[in-house]
Amino acid sequence: MKHKISIMKKTFLFLVLCSSMTFAQGYEQGKNLLDRVSKEMKSKKNIRFDFTYVLENKKEQIRQEMEGNVTLAGDQYKLSFLEAIQLFDGNKTYTIVPENEEITISYPEEEEDVSINPSKLLSFYEEGYGYEWDIQQRVMGRNIQFIKLLPTETSEEVKYLLLGIDVDRLQVYRLIEVGLNQTLTTLTLKSQEFNIALPENYFEFNAAKYPNYYINE
Repeated sequence: MKHKISIMKKTFLFLVLCSSMTFAQGYEQGKNLLDRVSKEMKSKKNIRFDFTYVLENKKEQIRQEMEGNVTLAGDQYKLSFLEAIQLFDGNKTYTIVPENEEITISYPEEEEDVSINPSKLLSFYEEGYGYEWDIQQRVMGRNIQFIKLLPTETSEEVKYLLLGIDVDRLQVYRLIEVGLNQTLTTLTLKSQEFNIALPENYFEFNAAKYPNYYINE
């Protein structure tokens, strides 16, 4: 009987060890791939892409699909989304809403509720997440490897994220946020261009272009 218990203990310890090794391997695989993608994309002078943004909650029968585009250069960006233009010059963020003829000026530390922050797309995963190697899919001829990002701190909204990477091009393809309330938000990057010739003042805000706008600062 003691011999059987000893065998069971050894088997249990072996399974725990294997499980720990698999988790560690998945963590390292995921982090290594994300680091390679970040390094590759940050090596570009600038990046421009169109995207689709889908918010869906089947339980509540909600589905919203929106499109936008963004140009990135280092920390600076110009985003067109939700019938507004958001411009970040490296210091201030300018949100321009033509429908209301209104411009809101803010600083990064004030933007706690921004759902899409392009300047963080290549680095947001570096802090606050654990990594797991997830499924691989073939999407329109592209090999997409998903990395599961698990928040290391308790979140009231986010269960986990899935970041889809084109492993051949080392590009971000899709970001899926799985909410605790069963809401899925999916950001899919399309039509990516790199090292575009941009005007020197492309990311500068020019108030003269909006003479009748109300500026809220």
